[in-house]
Amino acid sequence: MSEKCAVRKQGKIMIDLHTHSLLSDGALLPSELARRAEAKGYRVIGITDHADMSNLEFVAEAVIRACKDINKNWKIKAIPGVELTHMPLESLKPAVKIARSKGLKLVIIHGETLSEPVIPGTNRYALLAGPDILAHPGLISMEDAKLAAGKGILLEITARPGHSLTNGHVAAAAGKAGAGLVINTDSHQPENLISKDLAEKILLGAGLDKKETARVFANSEKLACRLLDIKKLV
Repeated sequence: MSEKCAVRKQGKIMIDLHTHSLLSDGALLPSELARRAEAKGYRVIGITDHADMSNLEFVAEAVIRACKDINKNWKIKAIPGVELTHMPLESLKPAVKIARSKGLKLVIIHGETLSEPVIPGTNRYALLAGPDILAHPGLISMEDAKLAAGKGILLEITARPGHSLTNGHVAAAAGKAGAGLVINTDSHQPENLISKDLAEKILLGAGLDKKETARVFANSEKLACRLLDIKKLV
């Protein structure tokens, strides 16, 4: 595995590590999702369909197969992943282990967004389970933000309506705790895919400055390189 990712000077390329296909509650096949993302200017897409213990193995097999075909034939790179969602807190850690054992490269856990009845304490149990990203963590506590920083787990700034209500809080908590941030769309429909320019504006709207915004994009690129086992995106 490559030890370092040579992060390019930030241009127009878009990396989105949180999207959904019709393998869960998205509208598109994985291949159409990737194709529409590529046409939008995406360089890397994470296909991270919702799962719990009922469908985790099915999602893993299907997403991995789709991503292999996409990566073999197209320039865009698709990372097979999962978003563990609304699960019993005690099941999160075993589910992360299963996901990784099945070959999923990217593990996201659905955080305590204000727009859904997520079980209180999910953020803490999620961070202890060891995902790559804690998605839309809502009014994350400073203690949990520091835990994310210590474990190297990235916190998500999101473009998705509803989930985005607490972007400013997440950005501020991450800054104080020293936690890394990424920006994702949590796309379910083709119109949810966004440009790099809009992603930058969302980050600025969350209270980050230009330098901090560049660091967010660099975090996404470094994680993508590690998961794809490459030194740099070309």
